Amino acid sequence: MTDPSHAVAADAPVLPKEETPFRRFVSEFAESKLALVGLAVFSVIALLAIFASWITPQNPYDLAQLDIMDGRLPPGSKSLSGYTFILGTDDQGRDMFSGMLFGLRISLSVGVGSALFAAVVGTTLGLLAAFFGRRVDTVIMRLVDLQLSFPSILVALMILAVLGKGVMNVMLALVMVEWAYYARTVRATAMVERRREYIEAAQCLALPWRRIMFRHLLPNCLPPLIVVATQQVARAIALEATLSFLGLGVPITEPSLGLLIANGYQYMLSGKYWISFYPGLALLVTIVSINLVGDQLRDVLNPRLKK
Repeated sequence: MTDPSHAVAADAPVLPKEETPFRRFVSEFAESKLALVGLAVFSVIALLAIFASWITPQNPYDLAQLDIMDGRLPPGSKSLSGYTFILGTDDQGRDMFSGMLFGLRISLSVGVGSALFAAVVGTTLGLLAAFFGRRVDTVIMRLVDLQLSFPSILVALMILAVLGKGVMNVMLALVMVEWAYYARTVRATAMVERRREYIEAAQCLALPWRRIMFRHLLPNCLPPLIVVATQQVARAIALEATLSFLGLGVPITEPSLGLLIANGYQYMLSGKYWISFYPGLALLVTIVSINLVGDQLRDVLNPRLKK
């Protein structure tokens, strides 16, 4: 004879598993095919830049490997040693394919590094302004308003005119340009969270202000912070390329994409388009792929801004 309890259990409906926040985020992000394409393209670009030393046939920073006789060769040409330059060479005989991948490494390093350091500085100042308010908030926000009142490229040019060329100097200039965006975003979000019950409860328990800021306020400010950070990475890469194109960015011994574009600019009218075209295309694809990811992150993390 069958046990009734087993019959009831067998006929009971199977409840779906509870959806976790991470799964919900992934499913909503995957709704945009363009964002997935942008993420895939950026992942490939990042991998190519990371493993450039193993992929490229030439180290474009090693002058001993360059031959001026191979200068300005069109795509598909062969060198005296028999190597085929699939994307041609520049005026110094540098393989454009190798130069692009190494240039991507510098551009991504400067963009991601400056965005991270600027996020640390801007987030800390934004939290301080929202938590303490009054004079602290007034001083920090007046500095933010002063920073944002000047064009970013102008401020970066002034800083580099004093510091000189160099990867670290470019990163420092970009940090001083970008931190205000993080500070304003974090301060606006933290001002809302500052009035929540859990913050008042933490203050009633006499918890240290550092713990309240970084353990309670900061996690609730992460969604808009992630969106701003993604957009600022693309913006930093574009600014670095502009500064290098103007001759105030990275040195000529460590060319980034902007410097590679500048090297071929004077040869554009003579028909040697490949010197500037391929680095410019790589820069365009990189920035567009990051922006596609950033737009979808904005829509997922802040549905009110969804188009």
